[in-house]
Amino acid sequence: MKAKVLTLTLLVLTSVPGISFAQDTVVNLSFQNTVAAATKSGKLDGSVKFYLAGNRPAGNMTVINDNVTTSKKTNGFSKSSQESCDWALQSALITLQGAAKQAGANAVVDIQSNYNNQPHSDPTNYECHKGFLMSGVALKGKLAKVQP
Repeated sequence: MKAKVLTLTLLVLTSVPGISFAQDTVVNLSFQNTVAAATKSGKLDGSVKFYLAGNRPAGNMTVINDNVTTSKKTNGFSKSSQESCDWALQSALITLQGAAKQAGANAVVDIQSNYNNQPHSDPTNYECHKGFLMSGVALKGKLAKVQP
């Protein structure tokens, strides 16, 4: 009996590292759809606007902080890429909104994905890394005050 328990225990323990180190899948999803959903649900209050690199706000812009970053992860187990990645992006945007408000900014501009410090620009989509257990989003951008 002890031999069966020991064998089963060893089998489980040797399979866990393979599961936990499963390779990430890079997923590109709509940035504006997630921002709109987060604003509609009240997670974002709308006082700070978000602009991916390649999109500029109308009006005069003064950069307050040219290097703001955030990295958020969430449980991805048995969730779709869309669901877990949107959750991670919303968490990142909430962090950026707080930083902008604290700095007196009303926009975060030139936002790029920055997973593992590898910048990736896309004017419409954000990059998410979806793994077996976790999904993650990393962003960098600039805090700015925009006046119409």
